[in-house]
Amino acid sequence: MDASEAVAKTPVKPSTDLSSYLDSIPDDLIALANALLSPWTIVQIALIALGYVLSVMLRRVLDPMVETQLRKIREQPKLLRFLVLLRQRIHWIVFAFLLWIMANIIGSVTWPSRSYFLWIGADLVTAWVVISVASRLIKSRSLGNILALSAWSLAALFALGMLDKAFTLLNAIAIDIGDFHFSLLLVLKGAALLAFLLWLARLATGFVETRLKRSEDLTPSLQVLIAKLIKVVFVLLAVVVSLSSIGIDLTALTVLSGAVGLGIGFGLQKVVSNLISGIIILLDKSIKPGDVISLGGTFGWITGLRSRYVSVVTRDGVEYLIPNENFVTEQVVNWSFSNRNVRQEIKFGTSYRNDPHQVRQIACEAVLSVNRVMKVPPPVCHIIEFGDSSVNYVLRFWIRDPEKGLANIRGGVFLAIWDAFKDNGIEIPYPHREVILHQSSSPQLPDEIQQNQPEPPQDPAEKLPAQTP
Repeated sequence: MDASEAVAKTPVKPSTDLSSYLDSIPDDLIALANALLSPWTIVQIALIALGYVLSVMLRRVLDPMVETQLRKIREQPKLLRFLVLLRQRIHWIVFAFLLWIMANIIGSVTWPSRSYFLWIGADLVTAWVVISVASRLIKSRSLGNILALSAWSLAALFALGMLDKAFTLLNAIAIDIGDFHFSLLLVLKGAALLAFLLWLARLATGFVETRLKRSEDLTPSLQVLIAKLIKVVFVLLAVVVSLSSIGIDLTALTVLSGAVGLGIGFGLQKVVSNLISGIIILLDKSIKPGDVISLGGTFGWITGLRSRYVSVVTRDGVEYLIPNENFVTEQVVNWSFSNRNVRQEIKFGTSYRNDPHQVRQIACEAVLSVNRVMKVPPPVCHIIEFGDSSVNYVLRFWIRDPEKGLANIRGGVFLAIWDAFKDNGIEIPYPHREVILHQSSSPQLPDEIQQNQPEPPQDPAEKLPAQTP
């Protein structure tokens, strides 16, 4: 008996009774064992093994040739990525091609049923190549692997003619709730449909966001708000359609969803508060992507507005995820709310020997040589104090790009002033003190101090008695 005849004689029971389905498994295994022990089955298995060995050998020859041709493609990155994926599976492509040739030759020379396993092998390898390449186009590797495994399992069951049996088995694993037949097959169908609809929703949302960003009539905050609302609508539609497709009556879930929503509202007050605060922020346009803000001890520019938090990147590269509630309840300094121009000031001092009019002119000219300093409005320099050692000034100037940093622009202005003062002989003094010592001819100590002074030591020679001649 040929393999195809053995598989054709295997009965397919549409019954959803799990016990009756399990009783048919021994008969199916016996039929499959008889088919595998057939001489032509052994020949086909040997040809499949030979085809795999030949594909590995041909890969060593074809791989360098294909790589040389791929290096010539430079201006089409998407096409290059697709061709690289094919090159990585070149032995599987050759293997499938050899199996197709062998199956056609065996089917033409002998009976078509004697090439049954060759056709199955060719179908499975071809399906694996197509599915593996398609799954690599998905950014999420875990999701891509799950989809690839699921799709190839379906392809394998279809090629072996066991797809109906698998569906019957999954439908038999079920729980009957009244008139509703809740089976494992129904759950898998609903999950697959939900995943597909969510994927379509993501594509649609990305397309809409791209179109919104190109619109010059909408502000950045309004663009984010519209994109988020569209995303929520698409996700809700995907969930509703998926639940309806598996036969769940959504009207029966109204009371339950209300109770669950009330419990979630009490348990997740902070989360709900941040969600509402995010909507308020988008509506009142108080902040938007690209704004430079100060909140507490955090200074940086906004890179994204999320449903729960705002992403703020500081000058040192640290990204802070600040809850939306903080931007509603706390004081926020938006350096670029209505105008991106920001005034900065630095203070310095010069010697009293320098002309203050010249100092002010040189300082204003020096600060204009720094790239980020705006020429309009012009910088100004004023005297603020006559200090102990210097005449003190304040220099004020404007910039329009605070997100590029404030300390660096101040440092650049200080260096420009230093060079200008050095070239023009302007002296930057440092504090000094003069100490004056008054000298007298015979300094005298007070009488009470003189009385307490110890007597000077005597010379030991004075204590010796006088020697008589």
